Order: sequence, then C-alpha cells, then structure tokens
Amino acid sequence: MDLQKAIAAHGEWKMKFRTAIADKAKLDAAAISTDNACPLGKWLHGEAKIKFGKMGTYGKCLAEHAAFHKLAGQVATAINAGQYDKANAMIGMNTDYSKASTAVTSAIMALKREAKI
Repeated sequence: MDLQKAIAAHGEWKMKFRTAIADKAKLDAAAISTDNACPLGKWLHGEAKIKFGKMGTYGKCLAEHAAFHKLAGQVATAINAGQYDKANAMIGMNTDYSKASTAVTSAIMALKREAKI
C-alpha cells in the first residue's frame, strides 16, 4: 500500500465535494460513508490488520479513517439533498470534517513510521 497516495486520495475529497457542489452532482453517500470501500480502507481491514493490528498506531489509523469517512458521507448527503451552502460550510476551515481530514493524515503517517512502510 502506498500510504502517500492514500493521504493524497483522502485530501482530494474536499475538491471533489467542491466540484459536486458547483455542478450540483449526486454522490454515492453510502459508499463514501464506508471506511472499507476505498483502497486504504480495504488495506486497513485486510493486510494491515494481519500485519500491524497489534500496533497502537494501527488502531488509531483505523478509527481516524472511519471517522473521516463518516463525516465525508455526511457532506455527500448534504450535497445530494441540495443543501449546497451547508455542505460548503461543512468542509470549511476548523470544521469537524477538516479536523478529521488532518487527523487521518496524521494517523496514516504515524502508522507508516511505526510499521516502517
């Protein structure tokens, strides 16, 4: 698993949301809410659990990743409901979403350091 790519992919969600808001596009909120659908989530629930499951940084990464996807799903749900101003506010600075985004990035980096991958 290329964890740098995983960090980049999760960071790109904010731009995807902004694009969906601008285009008034529908998103798959159920899939976005799920923490085991993206490549990182599949890895965390599979290979990483086997190899690194006993590490404290693994548990933290798993929890932060799930929290990020839960909040991302809430943003997608707001977009799908046509609540564009609300969705835009949800992804702003110092919001739960932005804090979760920072937390998942930090957790991935911590796991990368401890696991030496």
